[in-house]
Amino acid sequence: MAKKTEITVEDKLRALFDLQLIDSRVDEIRNVRGELPLEVQDLEDEVAGMNTRLEKLTNDLESIEESIKEKKNLIEEAKGLIKKYTTQQDKVRNNREYNSLSKEVEYQELEIQLAEKHIKEFKAQIEQKSAVIEETKERLAERENHLKHKQGELDEILAETEKEEKALLKESEKYEKNIEERLVNAYKRIRSNVKNGLAVVPVERGASGGSFFTIPPQVQMEIAARKKIITDEHSGRILVDPALAEEEREKMEQLFKKVSK
Repeated sequence: MAKKTEITVEDKLRALFDLQLIDSRVDEIRNVRGELPLEVQDLEDEVAGMNTRLEKLTNDLESIEESIKEKKNLIEEAKGLIKKYTTQQDKVRNNREYNSLSKEVEYQELEIQLAEKHIKEFKAQIEQKSAVIEETKERLAERENHLKHKQGELDEILAETEKEEKALLKESEKYEKNIEERLVNAYKRIRSNVKNGLAVVPVERGASGGSFFTIPPQVQMEIAARKKIITDEHSGRILVDPALAEEEREKMEQLFKKVSK
């Protein structure tokens, strides 16, 4: 049987730094998109909300128009009844019947007045809602144009970067599989807790990459020896020596050129 190749600490450090370089590249691509996807989503929600509002306002108008029709019908019915009661008054035999019909006429006249008052109020509501509808339509058109512009920007950026991002995410998954789960979990935890998502950094000018805290010379020597995984006591980041970092950057540049084609 062939002897299984043992994975050294150096191999693990290289694999982790490679994974970091790939994930950082994905972060860069997403930073290019910036807030655009969120802006587009917000605009889509705003446009949908305005369309819903327009629909409600239009339904309200239809409902008010229907109410006006009902009141106009009521007025016509009341006028018909007034005519009927007035004709009947000419044929009554006593004052009691006459007074009773007079009260009916008076009631129908009050009904007409009330209906006319309601119609006036309804027309004022129509005027107000129509103004709101026009204003909403203008704002909707402006928002739709803005959405179209932002969606165009996003589509353009996606067309340029989506293929590369997908390829890089595949590579990220592939590299993860070559690293033991414990280390991958630690890497992801650190990455989610630190600025810029940098979980694995080289020592730069005697300090942890992205940090101002100096690393003692003894620790720097241990990092350069690549015999154990060492983390920065201030940030928790995994540290690699500058030479290893440079070698892996050159190697990964070739990968990035390949996936961006």
